[in-house]
Amino acid sequence: MSLLDILSTICLIIGTLLMVVAAFGMWRMPDLFIRMSATTKAGTVGLGFLLMALALHFAELGLTTRALAIFVFTLVTAPVSAHMIGRAAYSDGVKLWEGTKVDELRPYYESRKKSKR
Repeated sequence: MSLLDILSTICLIIGTLLMVVAAFGMWRMPDLFIRMSATTKAGTVGLGFLLMALALHFAELGLTTRALAIFVFTLVTAPVSAHMIGRAAYSDGVKLWEGTKVDELRPYYESRKKSKR
């Protein structure tokens, strides 16, 4: 077993564990907004490790370049899309978790509702 195989296996295990953490976050977190935060972070980093394992295992320039492009695209788009989905859900009135202490968006949306009347 070569060093690349060992590194690939380690990256594969770490990536899989992070994906499991993301799935567990979807199941255990109390509201939509916390679920999205946990899933976006753990899923993106988990995908990065899985793609790194792929690149290390095959060790081809073309495949490594594509894996890097996929990771960069996901790293750029996942937080933006999660933010937009969260803002849309908040403006549609999805309830926050009852343990939420600070709601920084409420004054902004209340002032917008008053100005539309």
